[in-house]
Amino acid sequence: MKEFELKYGMNPNQKPAKIFMEDGGDLPIEILSGRPGFINFLDAFNSWQLVKEIKDVTGQVAAASFKHVSPTSASVGTPLDDDLKKMCFVDDIEGLDSSPLACAYARARGTDRMCSFGDFIALSDVCDEVTASIIKREVSDGVIAPGYTPEALEILKTKRKGNYNIIAIDENYVPAERERKQVFGITFEQGRNNFKINAELLSNIVTKNKELPESAKRDLVVALLTLKYTQSNSVCYAVDGQAIGVGAGQQSRIHCTRLAGTKADTWQLRRHEKVLSLPFIPTLARAERDNVIDGYINKNELDVCADGVWQNFFTVRPDPLTVEEMREYLDDIRGVSLASDAFFPFDDNIERARASGVDFIAEPGGSIRDDLVIDCCDKYGIVMAFTGMRLFHH
Repeated sequence: MKEFELKYGMNPNQKPAKIFMEDGGDLPIEILSGRPGFINFLDAFNSWQLVKEIKDVTGQVAAASFKHVSPTSASVGTPLDDDLKKMCFVDDIEGLDSSPLACAYARARGTDRMCSFGDFIALSDVCDEVTASIIKREVSDGVIAPGYTPEALEILKTKRKGNYNIIAIDENYVPAERERKQVFGITFEQGRNNFKINAELLSNIVTKNKELPESAKRDLVVALLTLKYTQSNSVCYAVDGQAIGVGAGQQSRIHCTRLAGTKADTWQLRRHEKVLSLPFIPTLARAERDNVIDGYINKNELDVCADGVWQNFFTVRPDPLTVEEMREYLDDIRGVSLASDAFFPFDDNIERARASGVDFIAEPGGSIRDDLVIDCCDKYGIVMAFTGMRLFHH
């Protein structure tokens, strides 16, 4: 296929639209179902690069959940314990433990379920039946993978009355060294960001504490790779091979850290016994449960425990999760990793990160206030590595 005509571009008024290879060659994809749009392809191609690189570096299968050209999460395929299965809504999936790829997507989708609603999925390996069974019941725009088993493809083709977007990509495709884009009729050209992110990038530890365990190296690499395909400015928290909080596209670094930290805290608090035991009405849809859980934890616009409100969601009125209970729970969290796509200009970022259990940090360094940031890390015994590499993505 030399080119693929799109219904429209970024917005419905932007016509005509298509994707094609500038050199006139064949596209490295096959569309097996549906008719992906402009933004679908942006999500697909960015997310595919992310999972491919995670697998190349870690040696583990990977999955990503993308929304509006930034990852809501990415994860390797480590097993889920019973509480994590329940909070990710996959405790009833048969064969989950036997499929690392399904575990990777369960984690990626389950990290920030509100932001993942209507996601585009990337899988590093051939999609199997177990992974497809998870995807089938989630609201999603499409999936990209290097292939699909016949059973998985049959399951996925039942979504959206047969119109679900399913893309197969040539896993051996290597893009040109230079890339171009146009803004306001003006062409920009640059070399592709081929910088290799791996554990060697974490060798320049600038803090007094220099003990960086292998698990933290893996988490920092996953966080850095996630940032490579996240709209800047951006910060990412990670643990257990999984990005648990992504703060994307903020003009201020501390706002990135706060946004990502709030998401990481929400992910942690969803494992609180009060949240796991919420007495939902059996007929409440999965997306509604996501909204209610977020409201229960973050005390949003609607008080889900209020009289006259809780009856819409629960069989009995649950006890609220108090601010004191949340703080006590989060204060016990340790071992979280954090990465930033540019240097931290002030130590307020470290203070906010510590409140979310961060013990390991990777950032480029190069601020005139590096000493203040390092001193703040030393105050808490945090290990910080300077990568010397910025990861802006626009």
